[in-house]
Amino acid sequence: MSKALTKSQVAAAIAEKNELSKKQAVAILESIAQLAYKNAKNSFTLPGLGKLVLVQRKARLGRNPATGETIQIKAKKVVKFRVAKAAKDAILGTK
Repeated sequence: MSKALTKSQVAAAIAEKNELSKKQAVAILESIAQLAYKNAKNSFTLPGLGKLVLVQRKARLGRNPATGETIQIKAKKVVKFRVAKAAKDAILGTK
């Protein structure tokens, strides 16, 4: 299995494909990330890739795996990424 692309490798690929400088490609990536951080509370969609959504988890009972003791887990907010159907089909292939 190959290693994941680094930020600079992604920026270099974007720069080459779109005839931009690497500096411009990095700026685009950073602006997309900042936009996603700012708008994730209302859900942020990256067309063709997926959607960042904020989900409220309910309080629940859990178990400490080391001792077997039952513990109370508090309610909390979590960020989830829901992969778009187009991305699933492109990566996994259609059935």
